Amino acid sequence: MGGYTDELISLSKEISPNVPKREMDMLFTVGEQISVSLMAMAFDKIGIPAVSLNAFQVRILTNENYGDAEIIKVETDRIKKELDENKIVIVTGFQGVDKNNNYTTLGRGGSDTTAVALAAALKADSCEIYTDVAGVYTADPEIVNNAVKLENISYDEMLEFSNLGAGVLHNKSVKIAKENNIKLIVRSSMTDEEGTIVSNFYNKYCNLPKITGVTSNKNVVSLVGTDINTETKDKVSEILEKNNLKFNNLRFTNMQISVTVDSKDVKSCIRCLHDLFFRK
Repeated sequence: MGGYTDELISLSKEISPNVPKREMDMLFTVGEQISVSLMAMAFDKIGIPAVSLNAFQVRILTNENYGDAEIIKVETDRIKKELDENKIVIVTGFQGVDKNNNYTTLGRGGSDTTAVALAAALKADSCEIYTDVAGVYTADPEIVNNAVKLENISYDEMLEFSNLGAGVLHNKSVKIAKENNIKLIVRSSMTDEEGTIVSNFYNKYCNLPKITGVTSNKNVVSLVGTDINTETKDKVSEILEKNNLKFNNLRFTNMQISVTVDSKDVKSCIRCLHDLFFRK
């Protein structure tokens, strides 16, 4: 079902360039529900009992930050009931429900986070993430031909990778894995090749200067404001945090401020910072 989310985005843009985030999340949940139901049908065809469940049926509870929600709690009663009946349980990734029973989504790559959150709730020792690459590489293998696959990587290194643009694992999934000491195994869904293990890996060379890998992120924009005083500078991070907008590299020099944000949040950031950056 790869690319289906992009199709849904295109459909929404045909209607309006500024659709409500709540409605976008309602739309995005469709793709995952198609996937899990078809997978359950495939198991049934070969005689294996299976059941597909969405975030509402499982009760994956999140906050109300549409488009980039945080998982608060995963209820496991329904999952355990189905497992006790010897069924394979297939749960929609990337989605949750808030306290008002509205669907939410966890951000691009959020299926990883769903998987690790389920593993944590079920007290699993490990969680395998099957993807379109054979593991975690020292660089994007589509850009760097001789990128090397890593056998092991620590949670902290993987968090840095994810936060700085590596798309192989959702950063929230790594954070949950670290907090619950769940070993992550990243491997290809197309081959039997051994993957990369993300854990409390201790590198014997860690006290020496070393580079684990190189990442890039094309989907960021730098916003720059001029003639900014120190008092105004302090308000920038406050306003962005208040509106649940993520940012990096906040710098202030010579009355000029710059901040890096995700490209999808540019319009929201400009609206929030308008009175600071664009004075009448």
